[in-house]
Amino acid sequence: MLRRWLDGEFELIVSPLLLAELKRALAYPKLGSRVTEEEAKAFLDLLQRGATVASDPADPPRRSRDRGDDYLPALAQSVAAMLVSGDADLEDLRDIPIESPRGFLMRLDKQRPQE
Repeated sequence: MLRRWLDGEFELIVSPLLLAELKRALAYPKLGSRVTEEEAKAFLDLLQRGATVASDPADPPRRSRDRGDDYLPALAQSVAAMLVSGDADLEDLRDIPIESPRGFLMRLDKQRPQE
């Protein structure tokens, strides 16, 4: 998916909260054996420089089973974007456009011109 974003197949939208959450996740010990601190920093820098950084929604409404995720559907709605997530708490939402990462890649494949 990263390659396809870098190739310009879709616009990636992030927010300060999302970037902070990603930074925390990349620092988890279980990821430390797969992602070095330098790689994590480079990835976050790439997202901050190359993605569209949108403002976090103020006081998003309760929608997800995980209150900490409620900013994500609110963010997607505020910028009229599709939410791409494999989080089961978010995938259960039906009132916003949401795709699993695999489903999103399949959607991109269907939109590619046939050779």
